[in-house]
Amino acid sequence: MQGVIRVRRRYAAWMPIYEYESIEDGEVVEILRSMKDADLPVDDPAGKGRRFRRRLSVFGVNAGAAPVASSGGGHVHSSGCGCGRTPGSCGN
Repeated sequence: MQGVIRVRRRYAAWMPIYEYESIEDGEVVEILRSMKDADLPVDDPAGKGRRFRRRLSVFGVNAGAAPVASSGGGHVHSSGCGCGRTPGSCGN
């Protein structure tokens, strides 16, 4: 078997985690499912019969950059800030 590389996976399949928000009360649940099933209906994990819609999930990656300045109001301005302004001037 020359030239064959076998890779052992930690999980049976690589699947993304999707976030779904309850239309009735706004509760957010995370579900691990395949991309082809991402938009299929979600069963209410609490059994309350609520309906869920998929929501846009965002995440941040910090490559070791320390926060540059805090502008108050709970917003910490760093090199990875999404406000688009220069460090220390976002005003959020």
